[in-house]
Amino acid sequence: MIGRIAGILIHRAPDHVMIDVRGVGYIVHVSQRTAQTLPPVGEACALYTDLVVREDLLQLIGFPSLLEKEWHRLLTSVQGVGAKVSLALLGTLGAEGLGRAIALGDWGAVKAAPGVGPKLAQRIVMELKDKAPSVMALGTDLSVDLAPSEEVIEPAAAPHAKRPAAPAAPRVNYTAEALSALTNLGYSPADAAGAVARASEDAEIAQDTAKLIRAALRLLAPKD
Repeated sequence: MIGRIAGILIHRAPDHVMIDVRGVGYIVHVSQRTAQTLPPVGEACALYTDLVVREDLLQLIGFPSLLEKEWHRLLTSVQGVGAKVSLALLGTLGAEGLGRAIALGDWGAVKAAPGVGPKLAQRIVMELKDKAPSVMALGTDLSVDLAPSEEVIEPAAAPHAKRPAAPAAPRVNYTAEALSALTNLGYSPADAAGAVARASEDAEIAQDTAKLIRAALRLLAPKD
């Protein structure tokens, strides 16, 4: 299984790119959103990948984060969703938007992706709504973009070793903390995910665990 491609971007199209890895060009199919966010042609890039194997096809699908790759795995478990539809969904909504739509049962947002009709959109929401919370809880842990590493390019001979880069500061996963708090209070994962998704629509609240929990609790409170 090829899980990662790192090299020099030598061609970009709306739905695929070609990456040169030490003289071998790999065609990787990507969403339009991913294609637009990659660096200019001639620069180093890296993608997580999934290999599609069929009798008449070997195809690499590329993702900028493990979070998108995990959503792709879940999406393609739904009958009628192949790589093309999965990339259309991720390209239209992004990983966070897709998770929010599924958690809220918003099949109308899912239907906005090219090639997704009402019945398929409803099936995706119905089959993945209970699975969405676990992926949303992983959120930040899987959403770190792949920066091109030094191993992308053959190392040049140098008289002095490079100083190792300082480790990145850990990022807080506000969604995961809020989901954990709500489920510990007895709410079901699906209800908790839906409330957190709605509360997260406010950018200020989404970046503060305490505010996110309070907002979600207000949404979960019984209505008179």
